[in-house]
Amino acid sequence: MASTASLALCSVGAFSGLAVEAGAGVCHATPIYAGHSWHEATFRLDVAGSTLSRYLRDLLVAACPDQRLQALPRKVITQLKKRCCYVSLDFEGDLQNPARHHPANICLGNGCSVCLSSERFRCPEPIFQPGLLGQAEPGLATLAFQALQRVPATLRTRLANTVVVAGGSTLFPGFTERLEMELETQSRRHGYGALQPRLVAKPGRGTAVWTGGSMVASLRSFQCRWMTRAMYEECGSRLVHEVFN
Repeated sequence: MASTASLALCSVGAFSGLAVEAGAGVCHATPIYAGHSWHEATFRLDVAGSTLSRYLRDLLVAACPDQRLQALPRKVITQLKKRCCYVSLDFEGDLQNPARHHPANICLGNGCSVCLSSERFRCPEPIFQPGLLGQAEPGLATLAFQALQRVPATLRTRLANTVVVAGGSTLFPGFTERLEMELETQSRRHGYGALQPRLVAKPGRGTAVWTGGSMVASLRSFQCRWMTRAMYEECGSRLVHEVFN
C-alpha cells in the first residue's frame, strides 16, 4: 500500500533523498522528493538475497563437491551467508591475492564442516557485478548513480545528501563502504565532482521499511487515512487503492 523506498526514508526522519534497497528478492534505487517516488528515475536489479544464497551454494559445491553440501536446507545456507560473508572493497585484488583471504571453518549441523575462503567475498559481489551471474544489467551502485542522473539538476545535490541504505542484503560488512566508494567514483568519472553522496546506514536498516511504516502510521496527519473493516466490507478491495493512492 506504500512505497518501500519512501518508508525507508521515513525511518531516518527524511522525506527527500535516494533510497537504495537490497532485500531478499530485489534491489531498487529510488529517488524520493517530498515523500513521493520518482518512478521514471527508479531502477531495479533482480539480484538480491535469495540469489546470493543460491550463488553461495554453487560456490561451495564447486569448491568441495560433497553431496551433503548440495542437500543443505536453504535456511542453513542463508545463515552461513549472513554469518560469514562480506563485501570486498577491492574485489579483483582480493581475488588474485590468496594472502588477503580470511578463511572461516564452520561446522554444520549434519556432521559436515565447510571452509569458506574467497567464497566469503565472492558471494555478495553480484549485487555490484551482476555479470558474475551472466546478467547484463549494471550493478546496484551504478543504478543508484543513474537514478541521481535522472532527477533535475536543481534537486540532484539535495537527494545525494541523503542516500538511505535499507534492506537485509545491505548488512554485509563492507557494503556501505563499497557503495559510497563506487558512487564517488561514478560522480568523478561522469563530471559530477561536486556531487558527494552522503550515505545514511542505520544499524537497524534491515527492517527500515517496517520501522518507517510504524512511524508514518503513528503521525497525527495519518489518522484520517485509516481504512476500517466496515469500509472494506462495504466497498471491497478497490477501496485500498482509493485510500492509499
